Amino acid sequence: MPDGALVFPGGDSTDLLRTKNHHSIENDFRERIAKIGFPGFRIHDLRHTHSTMLLDAGVPVHVVAARIGDDPATLLRIYAKRTRKADKSAADVLAGMAKAMLAGTP
Repeated sequence: MPDGALVFPGGDSTDLLRTKNHHSIENDFRERIAKIGFPGFRIHDLRHTHSTMLLDAGVPVHVVAARIGDDPATLLRIYAKRTRKADKSAADVLAGMAKAMLAGTP
């Protein structure tokens, strides 16, 4: 794969450095995603998924923000939605703290 190759190249399959028309990308994506059972899912929804998954995995906010081209404050406001994994992680931390405090009590 050549340096600078694009995810959605335009032209024929040998031209990996030229951008495909964004309307064509969106239309192709909608058709393919509907075929596998996700009608209405947009390419932009991948941005939300990508950001949330990275944050859930513990990637620092400033790194995720840089990857998607956003300010960290914007990322937190828009993309850092509470997920079950993050909620369970917070509950586990609190449970551990409570257990440690109770263990020290006579």
